[in-house]
Amino acid sequence: MSSSSPAPLAVVCALIERDGHVLMAQRPAHKHLGGKWEFPGGKVEPGESPEAALHRELDEELGCSVEIIRPLLPHTHAYASVTVHLMPFVTRLLPSSGEIHAREHAALRWVPTSELVELDLPEADRPIIAEYLSRS
Repeated sequence: MSSSSPAPLAVVCALIERDGHVLMAQRPAHKHLGGKWEFPGGKVEPGESPEAALHRELDEELGCSVEIIRPLLPHTHAYASVTVHLMPFVTRLLPSSGEIHAREHAALRWVPTSELVELDLPEADRPIIAEYLSRS
């Protein structure tokens, strides 16, 4: 018996903390969910652990290195065009990390944790913020 829908896309994301703020990245206008603010991260490659994918994606997208503090609960969300299995991690920049640069995003912003819920976010990120704020 085959399913008509493909397996969810495994995606990791980082809640990078600094001084009561979390780094948010704005999706480019031409991409899926363009203009929305999201946690940086990306697809997990075949055979790659979520943690390794997170480090690779943050290096590629932002040019930074992080320490993983703790995972948050994964969430699966179905958009019209794709279903994502989102694995979030609370992180912080390593002292040796380079300066952050928006290599793939339209903009970056350090957002106070109290203002996270006010951003225009992808639906898949909302349960992550709710859990993060309940555990902060």
